Amino acid sequence: MVKMQQTMRWYGPHDGVKLTDIRQSGVTGIVTALHQIPVGDVWEVKDIQERQEVIRKAGMEWMVIESLPVHEDIKRRGGDCQKYIANYKKSLENIAQCGLKVVAYNFMPILDWVRTDHAYQNIDGTKALLFDERAFIFFDVFLLQRSGAEEDYSQEKLNGAIAYGNTLDDTERQKLYNNVLLGLPGSDESFTKEKVLELLDDYKGISDEDLRKNLIHFLSEVAPVAEKLGVQLAIHPDDPPFSVLGLPRVVSTENDIKAILSGVPINANGLCYCTGSLGANPNNNLVRIIDQHGNRIHFLHLRNVKREEGKRFRESEHLNGDNPMEAIVEKLLVLMQKNKKGLPMRPDHGFLHSFEREEKYPGYSLIGRLKGLAEIRGLEQGIAYKLKQE
Repeated sequence: MVKMQQTMRWYGPHDGVKLTDIRQSGVTGIVTALHQIPVGDVWEVKDIQERQEVIRKAGMEWMVIESLPVHEDIKRRGGDCQKYIANYKKSLENIAQCGLKVVAYNFMPILDWVRTDHAYQNIDGTKALLFDERAFIFFDVFLLQRSGAEEDYSQEKLNGAIAYGNTLDDTERQKLYNNVLLGLPGSDESFTKEKVLELLDDYKGISDEDLRKNLIHFLSEVAPVAEKLGVQLAIHPDDPPFSVLGLPRVVSTENDIKAILSGVPINANGLCYCTGSLGANPNNNLVRIIDQHGNRIHFLHLRNVKREEGKRFRESEHLNGDNPMEAIVEKLLVLMQKNKKGLPMRPDHGFLHSFEREEKYPGYSLIGRLKGLAEIRGLEQGIAYKLKQE
C-alpha cells in the first residue's frame, strides 16, 4: 500500500537539531532551504548540491524545498518585480537540474507567520505556540503603533486589547513585541518596528483582490516553467488565515484555494496542505478540500490546533485537536492509492517538552515533533490496515 513519504524539517547547519538526531527518527527525507541566500537572489547549482551532499552524508535525501521565498516586489507587483520573477524561474531551473521536485512557498505579505506566545504553558508542563487576537491588537495599536490601526478593530475589541495589555509588565510587553516580529523561519534576524512600518507603507492601497491578481500573475509566469521542468509548486496557506496588520490575505479559505488553482489550471500550480493553518479558520472543511483539490496537493503539513473564543488558537497534540485527523489521514491514504503515489509529509510543529530547555526555532523542538511523527505514523498504519480489510 502506498503511504506518505515521511520527512522532517531542518533549518540547516545552524539548526540546534542535527541531521543525526533527525535520522534516528526513521525518516529518510529532509525538508529544508538555503536560508543564507537573500530573498530574490538566484539559488545557484553549486549551493544546492552542497546542501544535498551534507544531507546525503547523514543518510537522507533532500526531498522538499521549504521555502523558495517570493520577494515582496513580486507580491506588490512593483519595483523590480519582473527581475525577481526571472530570478525565480532560474532558481527553479537549477533546482530541477539537481533533481529536486517539490517547492513550497507562501504569498503572505511581510510577515511569514505570526504567533503572540511562543511558550504557552499546557497543563502537563509542555509549551506550545498560541495566537491571541487580543494580544495582537495590543501589539498592533500600542506597541507597533501602526497608523490607522484603531480603525481596523471594533471598540469592543480595542477595549479587550487594552484590558489584556494592562495585565502585562514591561518585560512581558517586550516579549510580545519580539514574538510577533520574529522574522522569516530559518533567519536569525528579527524585524524592527521601523522596517515593518516602512514595508506596510508599500502595501497601502493593495486589496485582497489586488494581491490575488499579483499571485496569479506570478503563477502564470513561473508555473508553466515548473511544469516543463517537472517541478511541483506548493503554496502554503496564510498563517493565521485572516488579516494581520491590515494586510491583504489570499490563501485563507476554501474559495481562495479554488481561485488560485483554477486561475492557473496546471498541475505544477499546487497546494501545501497545512492542516494547522487551514484548521485555524473554523469555516474551512479540511476533508472537503482533499475531495475537491486532492490531485493538486503536493506536500503535507500535518498538525492540529485548538480553537477558542474569538480569533484565538493554540497548537495541540497532533491527534487531539479540532481538526479531524483520522478522517484527514484516511482521505489522504485513499487519494494516494488512487494516484499510486505517496505524498511527502512532515509533522508540523510540536510541543516543547521540559527535557529540551529551549528551541532556536519556536515550534520545532525535536521531541515534540518526534511525538507528532509517531502519532501520525501509528494513525496511518492503523488506517492502512483497516483499508486492506475492506
